[in-house]
Amino acid sequence: MSPRVGLFATCLMNLFRPNVGFAAVKLLEDAGCSVEVPLAQTCCGQPGYNAGDFDAARALAKQVIAAFEGFDYVVGPSGSCMATIRHDYPKLFADDADWRPRAEALAARSFELLSFLADVRGVRAVAADYAGTVTYHDSCSGLRELGVKAQPRLLLGSVGGLKLAEMSDTEVCCGFGGSFCVSYPEISGRMADDKLACVAATGADTLLGGDLGCLLHLAGRLKRCGSPVKVFHTAEVLAGMADGAGIGDQQEVQK
Repeated sequence: MSPRVGLFATCLMNLFRPNVGFAAVKLLEDAGCSVEVPLAQTCCGQPGYNAGDFDAARALAKQVIAAFEGFDYVVGPSGSCMATIRHDYPKLFADDADWRPRAEALAARSFELLSFLADVRGVRAVAADYAGTVTYHDSCSGLRELGVKAQPRLLLGSVGGLKLAEMSDTEVCCGFGGSFCVSYPEISGRMADDKLACVAATGADTLLGGDLGCLLHLAGRLKRCGSPVKVFHTAEVLAGMADGAGIGDQQEVQK
């Protein structure tokens, strides 16, 4: 029987890059999963949690928990959102006898997309092609909180025509950091420039990553600098759905 997967549709995906959601569904279905997108889901609550507004974060977390409890797995194309569900939800309800077990149970079934495909479903290759040289940015949350490092590289290695050129300092923060880029714009901009210098040094024509916050941040900086480098979420390339406008381009891929 196919496992029932609830797709966690992140706020940034909904607002700026729905194509990532379509790509995630394709990859999950190709991996033998039955995928649904619960309409009652909301923001995971990460912005409130990081800002110290724990009451608001708990309210949002309760909605997410209730919306996804009936699924075998919860999967999202975002390291930061899924790290919130896996690691922060149990902390939010540590003193709540009713909600703590529900939060812990959901956390145990929640995964970042590429980690789920490689580590849970055992996917080792995808049927996709991409003619280009790509470099991959390791986002902080996916890398440090969820251990997403080898999985995207494993799957990208199976994409026909794709060449991976690793950048130096690939594990260094890009400067987005949620509200950090708003609170400290000059530092954030300098960090982005440092990251993009590493991208340029690889000679890659495409930048990939697993978190839309990082990718939007870097794509915007690339556009302002006049760089021709395209930006895609890794899922778009793996699903064979990166043949349109990149993240940050004026015209989004229409589906």
